[in-house]
Amino acid sequence: MHPVHWFLAALLAVGTSGLCCAGPLHAQCKVEWYFGIPCQVVYESLVSQIKKWRTMAGCTMGGQKCLYKLQSASVHFIAAKHTTPFERYVDDINFRLVSYHFFTCCHVSAMSISETWYAIKDHGTNYCNLYNLMEGSGLTEARGYKEITSDFLCTQRSSANCTVY
Repeated sequence: MHPVHWFLAALLAVGTSGLCCAGPLHAQCKVEWYFGIPCQVVYESLVSQIKKWRTMAGCTMGGQKCLYKLQSASVHFIAAKHTTPFERYVDDINFRLVSYHFFTCCHVSAMSISETWYAIKDHGTNYCNLYNLMEGSGLTEARGYKEITSDFLCTQRSSANCTVY
């Protein structure tokens, strides 16, 4: 084999070796939340918070608790967008709510994905898009609250600073 081919093969092997455990190849985040309260309460809290943070007012002191836009909502599914206040990057957000334990508990599958096609790293922004809504609505204090995610499911989750993003 020609030396150039060996070099390209080695470069390709080294470049892809870290991908097996690195997490998403595009800036995004998937989180599972569990609550010991009905989905109707979770739904109302999230929709109310999204509407509350629709203007720039939540970002006057820094952070990104602003510029959320509700796209559609039902007790089972919420779709929204979040725009970063300075760069104006847009992320698509959705929440799927499923009742369990005789409708007394709620399981929420949430996803935030950067619309910017070339975004790979996001400093935890997509995680914060979701978490900020949970915290702002008071749901992190709800009975039975439990969060499941990881760096594999959430771009840069472990280094996320949601007071900034």
